[in-house]
Amino acid sequence: MKEPLKLGIAGLGTVGAGLLELIAKHGPGLEETLDRRIVVTGVCARNRDKVRGVDLGDARWFDDAVALATDPSIDCFVELIGGDEGPARAAVEAALKAKKHVVTANKALLAKHGMELAKLAEKSGVSLNFEAAVAGGIPVIKMLREALAANEVKRVYGILNGTCNYILTKMQDEHLAFDDVLKDAQAKGYAEADPTFDIGGFDAAHKLALLTSLAFGTKLPADQIHVEGIQTINAADIEAAAALGYRIKLLGVAERTATGIEARVHPAFVPEGATIAQVSGVTNCVAIEGDFSGSVLLVGPGAGSKPTASAVASDIVDVARDLVLPPFLKPVAQLKPFKRANLAGHYGSYYVRLSVLDRPGAMASIAKRMGDRGVSLESIVQKKPGDADAAASVVLITHETTEENIRKALDAIEADGKVAARPQMIRIEEL
Repeated sequence: MKEPLKLGIAGLGTVGAGLLELIAKHGPGLEETLDRRIVVTGVCARNRDKVRGVDLGDARWFDDAVALATDPSIDCFVELIGGDEGPARAAVEAALKAKKHVVTANKALLAKHGMELAKLAEKSGVSLNFEAAVAGGIPVIKMLREALAANEVKRVYGILNGTCNYILTKMQDEHLAFDDVLKDAQAKGYAEADPTFDIGGFDAAHKLALLTSLAFGTKLPADQIHVEGIQTINAADIEAAAALGYRIKLLGVAERTATGIEARVHPAFVPEGATIAQVSGVTNCVAIEGDFSGSVLLVGPGAGSKPTASAVASDIVDVARDLVLPPFLKPVAQLKPFKRANLAGHYGSYYVRLSVLDRPGAMASIAKRMGDRGVSLESIVQKKPGDADAAASVVLITHETTEENIRKALDAIEADGKVAARPQMIRIEEL
């Protein structure tokens, strides 16, 4: 039997406690499979006295994550602290420099410092594994790094944030307002007290950055991703989507184009018959389109103690098997600079909602502005206001056009003063 793999776990929150529970339950079975024991020899957290409901066994307690990361008693440092700076970054860097394998669930850290950390891992000849950083229990990182490594990926897209999917699903199914559902999500622990990172699309953007680098062999494009959140989605948009045969989802999309790679996070209309439209609640979904594999769809829990612990454990198993791969599939020196496609050239159909003031010639002016930019309309639906003095809600569905054309048309419509609020525009994705 091989020497035991000795773990140091920093962070004993939801995921850390789940990982300890998993190792306690499945450790004997893994030992038989791997011909090697997995042993937790050190742990670190902010509060030594907190009741966590798990047995720490004989693990030595460390008050400092860096001290744990560099301690001779561990072979693999498991970072579950979180955050893109501070103790998480310092400890991961220290572990890699000390030639310790690293397993992390920290998408923010990787999105910001992934290239530097990957270089350290390569220099030290150790693993930097991060399956749990994207889509919780869904093995999408392994799918890209291993199962689909022989493919040229054309597009990767999906529902990457469970909080947003929960909110949009509940708005759709229960006809509730955004603010009410957000409060419910916070009460259930699906959303933070400050939910901006989730509902603003930034969490999904960090995950998409990692998927983009793996899928297209590029350096991380975290600051090159177009990001829109779901804050502006209201009941009128949800109702219109349903009436037109669509559902609204926050999507992360990265795809090859003639001018570069489009990497974008935004709400989208998706056909209600599409599989991704049926993914509800906090569930995540990732689709990968390879030139030989075709379209591969992965659906599963995007967060939670047990699913995320399962993903962390899968990385630990790879370390136990002495499987060391470049973190981003290729060595950093072989990764190409990220070439960002001009989103203005994106070609597709759009949903537009306007609050049109009751003024002579308002609709004619709107139609002219659309025509001036070469935007043709597939359908127009006008809903009369309950109050005679209120603005009318007008929903437009365009034929395919460029993002530049639709945006310039809407800017002109707003400048004309014929609408009571900024136009709402949502891309239609025919997945």
